[in-house]
Amino acid sequence: MSFRKVVRQSKFRHVFGQPVKTDQCYDDIRVSRVTWDSTFCAVNPSFVAIIVEASGGGAFLVLPLHKTGRIDKSYPTVCGHTGPVLDIDWCPHNDHVIASGSEDCTVMVWQIPENGLSQPLTEPVVVLEGHSKRVGIVTWHPTARNVLLSAGCDNVVLIWNVGTAEELYRLDGLHPDLIYSVSWSRDGSRFCTACKDKSVRVIDPRRGTVVAEKERAHEGARPMRAIFLADGKIFTTGFSRMSERQLALWDTENLEEPMGLQELDSSNGALLPFYDPDTSVVYVCGKGDSSIRYFEITEEPPYIHFLNTFTSKEPQRGMGWMPKRGLDVSKCEIARFYKLHERKCEPIIMTVPRK
Repeated sequence: MSFRKVVRQSKFRHVFGQPVKTDQCYDDIRVSRVTWDSTFCAVNPSFVAIIVEASGGGAFLVLPLHKTGRIDKSYPTVCGHTGPVLDIDWCPHNDHVIASGSEDCTVMVWQIPENGLSQPLTEPVVVLEGHSKRVGIVTWHPTARNVLLSAGCDNVVLIWNVGTAEELYRLDGLHPDLIYSVSWSRDGSRFCTACKDKSVRVIDPRRGTVVAEKERAHEGARPMRAIFLADGKIFTTGFSRMSERQLALWDTENLEEPMGLQELDSSNGALLPFYDPDTSVVYVCGKGDSSIRYFEITEEPPYIHFLNTFTSKEPQRGMGWMPKRGLDVSKCEIARFYKLHERKCEPIIMTVPRK
């Protein structure tokens, strides 16, 4: 009789989260109250950008990372949109370029000065006009420079060449309903979308075709999200028919059945997944939750392994995620989140304890 190991071996079983000290937070920020399931926050090694409440238009703050403490009410914002900003994304190839999508149906690309803003920024470098309804998703191409994807409430996905401000591809008619999330594959050759008709689609933008589609990936009617993992599998979060929150892992070669499916709880906030390709750890943050759960994705069944939960007192309104090159790896830091409260932004550091 062999003793089966009860505890699975994992390098990341003891990963723990730690909020920074109070003086390292960004205080007195009026975080946006728009009812839209985006992260409201984008981070890179130089700046943190947060969508804020603005009167008569849309604005977001861009703060240098070291500018912690109380933020003055008169601190300059990026305020060129005429409607509320719904999504922002930093360019992965240039730390001073950020794109924003807004309710005014436009996408704008901004150049942030070297030391941050000293006066309000109203002139974008490029204005991309092509959507007929509000733009809820903007995401840069992971490997090609100056390529930006935007998805709007007109159910159209546009891929832009930012350098010349022209449409490269217009993907119309692939989605019958509102698009909840878009995620590029690691090499940028395809992207996957989660749509309100409960389908997850894998799309080849060059051909403009749907390569694979899973209908009713999650039975529930509430928003779901899908992200590509490094090996080409797809990780989704959504709701069951009984409104319980679920996670699932899918193989794009065969979308009949999920490789793994887990039910979490019956809270009602949409789950935002963040994926770290180096450690194969997925972090799941619910809007309105006060916890971050993390799971390791492995090659052997049951594929999705629960690692731990980081819990804090206050619920999160949004979440920013630092790219790997902005982390302090000498302190064994494997992830850093920027958690938005109602009036402040609090960094949370995830570390692997080492002897």
